[in-house]
Amino acid sequence: MRTRVQTVRNVALFFSFFFISIQSFSQSVAVANGKVEIGLGLGPSFFLGDLGGTRGIGRTFVKDVNFPFTKLMKGIYINVYPTEWLGFRIAANLGELEAFDSIITNHGGEELERKKRNLDFRSKLSEAYVAAEIYPTVFLEKYDGLLHKLRPYGVCGIGVFHFNPQGIYIAPNGAQSWVYLKPLMLEGQGMSEYPDRKPYSLTQLEIPMGFGLKYYIKENMYIGFEILHRKTFTDYIDDVSKTYIDPSLFDKYLTPSQAVIARQLEYRENIINPSVNRPYINEQRGDPSQNDAFFSGILRFGWRLGGTQDSRIKKQLKCPHFF
Repeated sequence: MRTRVQTVRNVALFFSFFFISIQSFSQSVAVANGKVEIGLGLGPSFFLGDLGGTRGIGRTFVKDVNFPFTKLMKGIYINVYPTEWLGFRIAANLGELEAFDSIITNHGGEELERKKRNLDFRSKLSEAYVAAEIYPTVFLEKYDGLLHKLRPYGVCGIGVFHFNPQGIYIAPNGAQSWVYLKPLMLEGQGMSEYPDRKPYSLTQLEIPMGFGLKYYIKENMYIGFEILHRKTFTDYIDDVSKTYIDPSLFDKYLTPSQAVIARQLEYRENIINPSVNRPYINEQRGDPSQNDAFFSGILRFGWRLGGTQDSRIKKQLKCPHFF
């Protein structure tokens, strides 16, 4: 846990240094030459984890996307361009992730076990990251301004994100409420009986990577679309990873009211089929071999600050220094 805290602290210090550097660089060099861009992003986000999915065994990336649980992600960003083919970005986004086993369509295959599991979750999401952008087609362009330029690019970086999963608890009177899952220790995290299952941190590292396309509708304005995948280092965004534990342990570690909620949220097949009374302790609940992930498709609106590329071209006629 101390190592995780130190890692997050180092990343936060890096972000602070990077942001200060961007401010200093943009004030001293970039704004005057139109090489700083600011923008807004808005678009759908999708969860990729243990819950939900489609036919067969759960897989990574788009195979198990459940479109009914598409959520909205929004954010802001600032880009700095030391040169036109290379940019550095700092960004912050807010969104939500959600998944339900109940949405799975039973085709009579291995997806049936996940549907019978009947778990669900949702979580607010916040993230901040720094990334590099590479524009390979810039080398093929004529230096005649940005208007109507179409620029594909690749992007990759490092960041942090915060989440806090919730699940639906159904009270004896039928009332439903969302409850936070981490404090319930549903897979034995923090229990001495499961020394290999440590409490997970709600703030984690991520590696954002993807590609996009920008189109300049004016010299200093563009629209674009970007697909950005986040590789994470946790399997607990949805609070599901390993095996079922002995439910009697909830009475040892939780309050009586928490223990009642935990027993329901750990095992929920009997909610859709009350006649089920099978042994399930130590049986598979999630898949620890694959960490959770999420991705977004963001429509971007950006503005380039300072001078236009036309003004920079005129300067090139007087000086061989490019930008």
